[in-house]
Amino acid sequence: MQYRKILLPLSATEGCRSALALAHMVARTWKAHIDALHVRLDPRDVAPLAGEGLSGAMIEEMMTLTEKEGGERAKSARAMFDEFCKANAVTIAETAEASFAAGGVTASYAESVGREEDVVAARARLHDVVVLAHPEAGEEVSTSDSLHAVLFDSGRPIMIAPRNAPAEIGKRVCIGWNGSAESSAAVAAGLPWIERAEAVRILFAQEYHARGPEAQELASYLAWHGVKAEAVQFEAVGGSIGAGLLAKAHDFNADMVVMGAYTRSRLRQLILGGATRHMLEHGDVAVLMNR
Repeated sequence: MQYRKILLPLSATEGCRSALALAHMVARTWKAHIDALHVRLDPRDVAPLAGEGLSGAMIEEMMTLTEKEGGERAKSARAMFDEFCKANAVTIAETAEASFAAGGVTASYAESVGREEDVVAARARLHDVVVLAHPEAGEEVSTSDSLHAVLFDSGRPIMIAPRNAPAEIGKRVCIGWNGSAESSAAVAAGLPWIERAEAVRILFAQEYHARGPEAQELASYLAWHGVKAEAVQFEAVGGSIGAGLLAKAHDFNADMVVMGAYTRSRLRQLILGGATRHMLEHGDVAVLMNR
């Protein structure tokens, strides 16, 4: 399998600059296409949020302001995209045929109107991977909503960009393994990277493990794909499994972490913390997640 079509939800935040750079790295690796998408809020969606006690004129003014601000954000997002493509000699292509003819990295830009999380999750279903900005990297809360919508509703993997664009990705890959179906789905999605990596390490912990195959069994499975992977146990750091996982990834000088998302309930992780939550909040390497 090769990644051929990458979805990049794009806004005018600094976090999206890092996501754009990461998407370009992915596209360079696979000679793939970047499908940049900016979603504008429908001004009509503002009315139900306005609540009671506001006059029709006040609601109309809010809708007008939303339309204006949305237009400004869309203009900034398009300018960011155009500037990046020009600086990196990325060919603009609207079809698969045009992309194949170009023979390298291509990109296209589109705008849509609606709730970002709904639009992105639906569009993601026909892409190989979705590259997202770090959920705390920008000022727009919708980025995190889109992240969870893609994870839970698209059936596709996501790659989360660190706050600062990495120098390279995919050479040293860590797999966060706990035997769960989500971990298995992440390995399947990350297999193209795992197979071409220079070094692969499987990270596991007793507190992190769910019912399922052990790390050594995963190593045996990867051997069938020609991958030599070492299984290394890690411990929680400061009571956090996620911190322990990230620390071991740093020890390995990993430039990518592949892991399942919310292998325990999302509510439990939001309340008590967990590996997924820690990586979403503190991950400083590219993280490939799937469910």
